[in-house]
Amino acid sequence: MPYSTHSLAPLDTPAAIVDVARMQANIRRMQQRMDTLGVKLRPHVKTSKCLPVAQAQLAAGARGVTVSTLKEAEQFFEAGVTDILYAVGMAEHRLPAALSLRQRGCDLKIITDNAVSARAIAAFGRTHGERFEVWIEVDTDGHRSGIKPDEAALLDVGTALHEGGMRLGGVMTHAGSSYDLDTPSALAAMAEQERAGCVRAAERLRAAGLPCPVVSVGSTPTALSATQLQGVTEVRAGVYVFFDLVMHNIGVCRTDELALSVLTTVIGHQVEKGWVIVDAGWMAMSRDQGTRKQKHDFGYGQVCTLDGEPLPGYTVIGANQEHGIVAAAVSTGADVTTQFPIGTRLRILPNHACATGAQFPQYHALSPDVGLQVWDRAHGW
Repeated sequence: MPYSTHSLAPLDTPAAIVDVARMQANIRRMQQRMDTLGVKLRPHVKTSKCLPVAQAQLAAGARGVTVSTLKEAEQFFEAGVTDILYAVGMAEHRLPAALSLRQRGCDLKIITDNAVSARAIAAFGRTHGERFEVWIEVDTDGHRSGIKPDEAALLDVGTALHEGGMRLGGVMTHAGSSYDLDTPSALAAMAEQERAGCVRAAERLRAAGLPCPVVSVGSTPTALSATQLQGVTEVRAGVYVFFDLVMHNIGVCRTDELALSVLTTVIGHQVEKGWVIVDAGWMAMSRDQGTRKQKHDFGYGQVCTLDGEPLPGYTVIGANQEHGIVAAAVSTGADVTTQFPIGTRLRILPNHACATGAQFPQYHALSPDVGLQVWDRAHGW
């Protein structure tokens, strides 16, 4: 840690801490990579849901943002961000909120992966005199939602939107199964699979006489592993801004690049079990145990000193609502009451930055030039 963390000591706990220097380095790394690959970067701000973080990404060269809720779209638009992709399949009951944003000047794009939704969007748009820009979600890895690149349904959805009077803006995909990989070769292969599948979908739409200007791909592992992105116009990635232990296990970052941690206080001990009790349970860390199925299980998080230095072998092995249980993977025989006295401040690196961040209404951002700041987060749907 290149600067003092003394300002963290008086904070109430648990608290979400952002290391701004690490965050800025992560932003530069991803932006430079996208610039080198010749594509636009549209960061997914669901990770931080925080305006100062998104502003740092835009200042570095990102163009537009991706959101996961219309509440996020509303808050970022009110702060001056206009180019927004709402990257969750559009439910019909949310169309009035999307319409309101567009009528106020937000360049909001919405997505769908089925003809029922496409027809509903088109009917609502025609009724209200709005030509929604809609992208079709493509499934390139069987991970979640979307239409497979060669499915007949792709052209059905494209036709329903185009002939229904909407603007068919493009195709988008997310290779979420990249989170199951952990070797450079496997990640590079998944990045190519993601690229090729989304480009194939775009080519089919164009061959059918339908417009498809945007080809949008993205996940943090594939963005950092792609060797070429021919045919792609933009990349979406989110967790890279903070990184986390899942990303560390995948192999796309080091622990000293993780920019989000949770500040916690030692509040008790179970000496005979070698346990240290802290005030950061799952309400602070989240219930995400994404590292459990990976090559290194960090429990609910990696324990660090107040200065952010990892304590090898010490993780949060268990979590109740407000209590975390810290212990060593292998008993050291040390007296935990001496090693971790009551009142000791520790920091916990999270498994999943998006999930841990979501537990807090604000971040405490620590930077070498301005010290400690409070950054608010967006909440709600």
